[in-house]
Amino acid sequence: MKFHILGPIEISAADGSTSPGPGALKQRALLALLCLNAERVVSAQQLTGLVWPDSPPRTAATALQVYVSRLRKHLSALGADPGVLTTRAPGYLLDLGQRHELDLHRFESTVARAHGLRTVGRMAEASELLASAIALWRGPALADVRGLPMLDDLGRQLDEKRNSAHELRVETELRLGHNSWVISETYGLIADQPLWENLYLYLLVALYRSGRTADALGVYNTLRNKLVEGLGMEPSLRLRQVQRAILSRASWLEDGAALPLVS
Repeated sequence: MKFHILGPIEISAADGSTSPGPGALKQRALLALLCLNAERVVSAQQLTGLVWPDSPPRTAATALQVYVSRLRKHLSALGADPGVLTTRAPGYLLDLGQRHELDLHRFESTVARAHGLRTVGRMAEASELLASAIALWRGPALADVRGLPMLDDLGRQLDEKRNSAHELRVETELRLGHNSWVISETYGLIADQPLWENLYLYLLVALYRSGRTADALGVYNTLRNKLVEGLGMEPSLRLRQVQRAILSRASWLEDGAALPLVS
């Protein structure tokens, strides 16, 4: 069985079929927090604070046990091992063991392997791994339980992991000299996050290396106007350094593998 939290909550059964998480919001929320802490005990107090963030009712302890029992039945109906969700003082444990998988764990291990490959110069393989890690995402993490404050915060933290993976892949592809790909990809990412400065940095370099110096400077000026007019601040030092390097046609810009200002 596979648990998916990099997007709306989903569960893939052993037969390959995929179904949404439990229909009740509280049960989905419990499953989400248990997945985020897979292989670690989540206290009943934490789970109570999740389900009733303001003021838990006097019957909260009993109600929590009922929700956990229903969640167990839901998982059992999909073919999960009886011990996948166990009671363990002072709360509950999602025990993945050898037969269950969490997409977050797979994402993190894949990104770690990509980092390892980059350190030994195997950039193309690292980029492929990063692409496979990013492909695990189906939207914002915990997308269907983000209405709960605790999970909204945790979901945003997970989204930052995806952002980091995107950024690392773009930087890797730039080092590989795949400028056209970098231009296309960064424009798409910037459309979603128009003030992501590091992406502009990679875009400027890729445009310059593609013989599009005027476009690179135009992109910089567009970002600068957004920052100055919207936030009253200048672009980062690194971006300003790259802009000056483009204006002076600095020699390092011509070397596809050299990124001394952005590493």
